[in-house]
This record gives sequence, C-alpha cells and structure tokens, in this order.
Amino acid sequence: MFTGIIEAVGTIAGIEEQEGDMRLYVRTGMMDLADVKLGDSIATNGVCLTAVELPGDGFIADVSRETLAHTRFHTLSVGERVNLEKALMPTSRLGGHIVTGHVDGLGEIVERNEDARSIRFTVKAPKNIQGYLAAKGSVTVDGISLTVNAISGECFELNIVPHTAQETIMTEYLPGRLVHLEVDIIARYLERLLTHNQDNDNKEDKSAGLTMETLMAHGFNR
Repeated sequence: MFTGIIEAVGTIAGIEEQEGDMRLYVRTGMMDLADVKLGDSIATNGVCLTAVELPGDGFIADVSRETLAHTRFHTLSVGERVNLEKALMPTSRLGGHIVTGHVDGLGEIVERNEDARSIRFTVKAPKNIQGYLAAKGSVTVDGISLTVNAISGECFELNIVPHTAQETIMTEYLPGRLVHLEVDIIARYLERLLTHNQDNDNKEDKSAGLTMETLMAHGFNR
C-alpha cells in the first residue's frame, strides 16, 4: 500500500530479459534504503515491485509477464528516470490517497500547456476506467497522487504545481507519452458494493457498471 507521494526520482540502471519476463535494476537516488529489506515493496512509476536484491545504491526486482502486459515497462530504457515510493507504514502520514500499486490502464498525454508557474496536462483515459474518474476526485499517474481538475469526454485534466513537477518526472511529459493510471480504490469498492446489492435485489444484469440511477437508488445523489 502506498500514498502517491513520491519520495525520490530514481534511474533505470539495468534491464535483463529473462525467459519472457524482465529483471530491473533501479538506482534509487536520494531515497533512504536503511529500512528496506529483501521482499519489501517499492512503487516504481506507480507499479508495485518487490525488492529481490539490494546492491546498496538501489534495488533489483523481477517484472512478470502479467505486469509487462499492463504497463509500459516493456518500453523502458537504461538511464530513464522513474518515480519511487516505499510502501506505507502504519506510522506514515497519508498525504495523498490510498494507492495499491496495481495499474488499471495506460493513459496518453494529449496536451501540455504552461499556466503561470504550473503545468496543465490533458490525459486520455482508456474506456475501462473512464467511469471511475470524477472532477476533484483522486487519480494516480505514474505513482503520483493527483486531483482531477475536470472531465471532458474521454479525457481528464490535471494542474501540476511547481513542487510536484520538481519532485517527479512530470516535467518530461510531452504529448504522446503513455502513463500508468490507477483509479481511486474507494470508487472501485463502491461500484462493487452497489452493483452487487442491486444484483441481489433485482436479479438484473448490471454489467454496465456504476450508473447515476444506481447511485440515486442508494441515496448518494438527491
């Protein structure tokens, strides 16, 4: 479990293809590894990876074919920078929102504009997660906990303040870049709860997912 608050920007130091999957060597830069043990989780561009070796200046992790199929890790190159966050501890502050490190889909940066000292991005979301996004709701982009400014069709807008831009890899984003997206886990559980109850009550097919009618029926919109 993570918070979406990036602790350091690391660098891909090595990529090793292994019988259809991959082993990554990530140098962790300014991240303090004193409390990291073998088997601990480190979110790398929003993907939860398990440290299988600790060479001193970073960690080595195996990346399964399942992960490769749902992320852009197959396009990584040596020297590429990545966002890093260690797993949440019980004593940690939840400065962002609850993040699992499981990518829901790949978004595409379609527009970038400077806005005073901030950067505004427009991101195209895949169809399977568009219904989980809401204006002023939370979304994770490459492991960064962010607030959705607005929704426009299949796209959502982000406003990146200078601190976030400086402490992450977002200054490198240009139109056409793919990014890892994870929706708010509360939205996913809410849909499951409501559609499950609706199925039990009405025995109807609710494969279309969470709808405004369902929300109203359960008192979430009056």
